[in-house]
Amino acid sequence: MKITKKDVICFLALGILFFIIASCSPANNNASAKSKLDGFAECLTNNGVKMYGAYWCPHCSSQKQMFGDSWKYVDYIECSLPNRAGQTQICSDAKIEAYPTWEFQNGKRIEGELSFEQISQNSACSLGS
Repeated sequence: MKITKKDVICFLALGILFFIIASCSPANNNASAKSKLDGFAECLTNNGVKMYGAYWCPHCSSQKQMFGDSWKYVDYIECSLPNRAGQTQICSDAKIEAYPTWEFQNGKRIEGELSFEQISQNSACSLGS
């Protein structure tokens, strides 16, 4: 089989088309979104924002899921002792009464599940961080 100039052009055109489709894929866009969340989470921690929570708390789990892999950059304080046997000393000393409790750099606390927008409004961080 002889490869013609037309075959080469078609092959190159398909390759370019594949490259364009791959660069616009959702997986690539997710990587960009994840890096924004990483920056947002790092900004929160760098600015003294903390979240107090408990491993058994469904709203705390929702907050963690909201951040996805970027959660590792959030300053999270676990308040529950194993088997729900009470509260850790750090949380008791901080007078944490509900989970989750977000504490911001100015000392303001908000109890309950917050959106990214609410967290951003109460911190010096934006999702573009």
